[in-house]
Amino acid sequence: MQKIFDDSKTCPQKNRTASEGYAGGQTFIEITENNLTTNYQSENGLLERILSSPNINKAYKQVKRNKGVGGVDKMQVESLKDYLVRYKDELITTIHKGKYRPNPVRRVEIPKENGKKRQLGIPTVVDRVIQQSITQQLQLIYEPEFSDHSYGFRPTRSAHHALRKCQGYITHGYGYAVDLDLERFFDTVSHSKLMEVLSRKVKDGRVVSLIHKYLNAGVMKDNKFEETYEGVPQGGPLSPLLSNILLNELDEELENRGHKFVRYADDLVIFCRSRRSAERTMKNIIPFIEKKLFLKVNRDKSQVSTVMNTKFLGYSFYYFMGKGRLRIHPKSVEKMKARIKELTSRNNGWGNDRRKDALSQYITGWVQYYKLADMRTLLIGVDEWYRRRLRMVIWKQWKRIKTKCRNLIRLGINKYKAYEWANSRKGYWCISHSWILTTSITTERLRTAGYVFFSDCYHKVRVEN
Repeated sequence: MQKIFDDSKTCPQKNRTASEGYAGGQTFIEITENNLTTNYQSENGLLERILSSPNINKAYKQVKRNKGVGGVDKMQVESLKDYLVRYKDELITTIHKGKYRPNPVRRVEIPKENGKKRQLGIPTVVDRVIQQSITQQLQLIYEPEFSDHSYGFRPTRSAHHALRKCQGYITHGYGYAVDLDLERFFDTVSHSKLMEVLSRKVKDGRVVSLIHKYLNAGVMKDNKFEETYEGVPQGGPLSPLLSNILLNELDEELENRGHKFVRYADDLVIFCRSRRSAERTMKNIIPFIEKKLFLKVNRDKSQVSTVMNTKFLGYSFYYFMGKGRLRIHPKSVEKMKARIKELTSRNNGWGNDRRKDALSQYITGWVQYYKLADMRTLLIGVDEWYRRRLRMVIWKQWKRIKTKCRNLIRLGINKYKAYEWANSRKGYWCISHSWILTTSITTERLRTAGYVFFSDCYHKVRVEN
């Protein structure tokens, strides 16, 4: 069960000030995890608004909608309502008294495209409710302050808005881009710097202290507790907002320098009119990121290039009749094909209904995200390859020679040809491209059977827009 008091023995956490663990950063005085000095007592009642019943109820509904797995205490979202009904008042009282101790997050590693792993931290469902409550109130404070060039994790803004902004810059002659990659951003955020930036707006020290406790809550990996001295664990409702609060410092610096740029979370592209200007911009902005924000720029991945060679949010760009246009980056196409191969594997043991549902969900979502790209010709070729994989799966499902012969005859194939191909020793992939299957398992029959195609979805979303 979620711990409320600070007498934890399972995952001991020592009391630390915000500046501990970071040498050379700003010292943040007077706030500790256990108590607050008189100067930081409630100035604007922010903690009271965070813990108000309407705000908590709204946060609970959001956490329930998001679903997700449980944290280190193994409590699931389904048990959250009963817990809050029973312990809500006690929980709120403990937070008010400054005695609340968040549980460590559960470490989960997700494979990345380059073979490395992205580290996620999954808070307990109770901590997710509290974090969501904090996020809802902090958004009211910070949302008006955020830059118009920031699009990630913000209400009424999306990746599509960011891409349209890029398209506009390219149309107006900004043909070069500085593509900056922040190395392991969420894992390397300086706690002391974040607390310094946060305290400029948040005058209720109890809230700052509560957020600090979440940053220092630690992680559980392989049933072992590890302390956290830096980073904002991905996986909690509070992390995206905290990242925007810190990176808003970078947005303001770029605006003051007069740059044209678009930022989506930690993905940043700065647009310039010439290569020389782009190289100068990259050289001058890296010291600010590393020395002022204490973040690390991955120089191997960061680059200056033409917009046609730039990858941003899975898209790339090109010119057509003097205007900037969007297309899918080749790596995004490779990733999509790899996923389709998984879903149409001959060895996963799936039934047809499960396969159809999985393919429909993936293809519909993929096309919905990439619908801004010009990809009609690309999808025609992808559909041909995709239909071949479906025929290969169906041919293998028929297994026995008698079954293959009987099904081919039902589909209109001459019985002598059906017998001939049913006895063929050619491989599944080879036969999937043969005339015998392309004329029997036709596109229309696959569509009638319930299979969804990329071209159909793309045509539908383009008509709707």
